Amino acid sequence: MEATNKHLHSIPYRTYITVWLALLALTAILVLAGELFHEALAVWAMLVLTPVKAGLVFFFFMHLKYERTALKALVFMTLGLLVMVIALFFLDISYR
Repeated sequence: MEATNKHLHSIPYRTYITVWLALLALTAILVLAGELFHEALAVWAMLVLTPVKAGLVFFFFMHLKYERTALKALVFMTLGLLVMVIALFFLDISYR
């Protein structure tokens, strides 16, 4: 069999470094939110920013950017469902 190059995707190092810096910045924001804000607010910050970080990792480092739209939708719907379940869990705990 002959090797084809149609599945090779070249992403410049600058993109990887930019995404990595964005992930570092989001991590710093999460740490600051945990230190500076009330616990309930910090949990909501984590519930919002963590899926953003996961999306960046999926999209760039795991090359989801080059997959079909159906697979992208499935991954993000699953991630969204997970976030909603965790948010409902914390909402239930906060009102007890």
